[in-house]
Amino acid sequence: MPRASRIDAPGALHHVTARGIERRRIFETDADREDFLRRLATLLPESDTACLAWCLMPDHFHLLLETGTVHLSTVMRRLLTGYAAGFNRRHGRRGPLFRGRFRSVLCQEETFLLPLVRHLHLNPLRSGLVDGLEGLEIYPYAGHGALVGKATVPWQDTDRVLGRLGGNGRSATAHYRAFVARGATLGRQPHLAGGGLVRSAGGWCRLKALRRRNADPVGDERILGDSDFVQQTLARAGEKLERRTRRALEGVTLERVASRVAALWGIEEAEVWAPGRQRRRVEARSVLCYWAVRELGFTMTDLARRLGLSVPAVSKSVLRGERLVKERDPELRDARPLRRAGAIRLT
Repeated sequence: MPRASRIDAPGALHHVTARGIERRRIFETDADREDFLRRLATLLPESDTACLAWCLMPDHFHLLLETGTVHLSTVMRRLLTGYAAGFNRRHGRRGPLFRGRFRSVLCQEETFLLPLVRHLHLNPLRSGLVDGLEGLEIYPYAGHGALVGKATVPWQDTDRVLGRLGGNGRSATAHYRAFVARGATLGRQPHLAGGGLVRSAGGWCRLKALRRRNADPVGDERILGDSDFVQQTLARAGEKLERRTRRALEGVTLERVASRVAALWGIEEAEVWAPGRQRRRVEARSVLCYWAVRELGFTMTDLARRLGLSVPAVSKSVLRGERLVKERDPELRDARPLRRAGAIRLT
C-alpha cells in the first residue's frame, strides 16, 4: 500500500509517534533520554514548534506538536537523524534505529487537545513504568509533571493546556489532576492512539462520495476529528490530493495500472513486474512508476520494494515515464492494445 502524504501547515496540531526498528528499545539509558530531550529543547524553539504533551517509552515516544515556521517533517528528520546517530555512537551499533518514517496524525484541537494530552501522559502508568498517579507526577520523561508543577520544562507549553481548564493556576492544576485521574480508570483508548479517531470505509478516497450520498463520513487514518474538520482539511490539501482522490474513487489500484500499461504496450502483465531490459518492458514499467507516484501517491521506496529495484532506479523510471506520457499522451483509463510500426505509438 502507498504511504499517505502528510498534511501540514503552520498552526496544525499533530500527534507524532515513532517506534524502534524490529520492536527494539530506542532508549536504553537515562543518557539516551536526556540526549533526546536536549535535542527537543534546541529544535522546538528554533522552529517555533509548540509542544503540548510528550512521553518517552522504552521502544517509542509520543509528541503532541503544533507546527510553527518550519515544516513538521523537517523538524522530525533533524530530531530523529541526530538522535539515532548519537544513540549508535553511545552503544556501538550501526544501522537504522527507527522503524520507517515517523507517524503523524493531524488533530482537531478544540475537541481532542485535552483528551490527547491525558492519553499521552498516562502511557507510563498504563505500561507499569510508574506506580500510581503520584509516581506519574515525578516521572521525569513525560510532560505530566510540568503540568502539575512538579517539573520545569521550558519548551513545553503548559499555559495553553491549563488555560483550557479555567480558573487560576492552582484551580487549573486541580482540574487537570482530576481530569487525568478520571482518565486513568478508562483503560486504553485505541481511538486516540496514532491512527485517527475512526477510519472510513476507504479512507480519504471515499469521503466525498459518502457525502454526496448523504452517508455519514467518518474520517481518515491521518486525521483525528469530526467529519467537518476532515472535509475542511481535505479542501485545504489542494489539487495534488484531489487527483489522487479521483483515481481512488475510480477504483484505480497499482495492479490495475500495471494491467493497463501491459495492454497499452502489448505485453503480458507479468512482464511489467519482472526484471529485464527489453524496450517495451522498460517503457511500460517506467509509465507504471510515473502513474503510481504522480497519480496514486506511492512513494519511490514503495515501488522499489515492489519492483525489486533501487530507489534511484525507480526515480529514473519516473522521469522516463513522465517523458513518455508527455510525448504520447496516453490516458490512464485507456487500455487499448498498441500496434507496433517502428516506434510505439499510442492510439
